[in-house]
Amino acid sequence: MNDAFTRRGLDAPRLSAEVLVSRVLECDRLRLYTDPDRPASPAELQALRDLVARALKHEPVQYLTGEAWFFGLPMLVDPRVLIPRPCTELIVEWVLQRARAEAANPQPRTGPAAVADVCTGSGCIAVALARHLPGARILATDLSAPALQVAAHNAVRHAVADRIEFLEGDLLAALPGELRGTLDFLVANPPYIPDDEWSAVPANVKDHEPESALRAGPDGLRLARPLIEQAAAWLRPGGHLLVECAASNAHAAAALAERSAGLSGVTVLSDLEGLPRVVLARRA
Repeated sequence: MNDAFTRRGLDAPRLSAEVLVSRVLECDRLRLYTDPDRPASPAELQALRDLVARALKHEPVQYLTGEAWFFGLPMLVDPRVLIPRPCTELIVEWVLQRARAEAANPQPRTGPAAVADVCTGSGCIAVALARHLPGARILATDLSAPALQVAAHNAVRHAVADRIEFLEGDLLAALPGELRGTLDFLVANPPYIPDDEWSAVPANVKDHEPESALRAGPDGLRLARPLIEQAAAWLRPGGHLLVECAASNAHAAAALAERSAGLSGVTVLSDLEGLPRVVLARRA
């Protein structure tokens, strides 16, 4: 299986093979090494053959198993939502570090931290933040009602459903008006693939993940642009904006933030591969 996955060019072929086997055998991956002689039943073998055949056609392993890990948490994923990527964890890490630093400030807060997660998709960012910021008020928005169903499931799974409000609507328009000027953090992982890069997107992404969660017009900023331009109106003074972008357009998005009234301290955070990934700014 590993060799077949390697020849077909699948990402992390050994890991993918182990994930599929452990799913069919209903055990964790460690069990594959501690109990290597466990026989598989005919039904299990057939189930594994079926999954391998689908994987060889570039159907994402995360969809085959119904699960992807994000920030140490298992998340339900299926074709209704984008599969969470490790690079998006950069947003969660930065917000947690900043929130903890502000919590240690001797000046008392006027209330719990307020966070808006726009284009929430599977809810991975909102759920991870809720798990690690138990006092925060988190709102998560998405234009897709099916995506919000997945996000709500993940919130229940991780026992944070009572602290995340899911709202259906287009970008910031879904947020309650009374939140204007109050957000501590406005975060987003919107669609960001430019049209001229679409043909180069791998088959496991282009042919299976929701195109509406991936493509973002000629420059890849169709959704990031209004988020950046409107961010200052929703952030409290000193509040922060974090928007994930494609490596090819992150600096263009940063330039847009520098020209946007009310934003300052614009910078671009790099992901683990050293690629420009998240535009960071704060309300002046």
